Amino acid sequence: MEGAPKMCGWGSNGWMGNGGGWGWGGLVMYSVLAAVLVAVVVVVAFAIRNLVRSGSQHKGASSPVATGPEDTLAHRFARGEIDDDEYRRRIAILREHREHV
Repeated sequence: MEGAPKMCGWGSNGWMGNGGGWGWGGLVMYSVLAAVLVAVVVVVAFAIRNLVRSGSQHKGASSPVATGPEDTLAHRFARGEIDDDEYRRRIAILREHREHV
């Protein structure tokens, strides 16, 4: 079929002419596409990890570990849960009870 028209650019002088394929341009394009896909997967993985970590922090996992009642009171004072007068009053009570034990 020498006289048949070449469809969609296929043939010796069409898009895929001169050996067929895209050559180095296609290799570069597929390499960039693969790198972008890997980057997207990495970003999604980090986002999921950070969401999981931030969820556990709100449940108290990141709060400092208190070794005793005075430490607990000091942490509450540092977080602003109690004021200076309340802190001093409660620490005095704790120390008074500790002396009697």
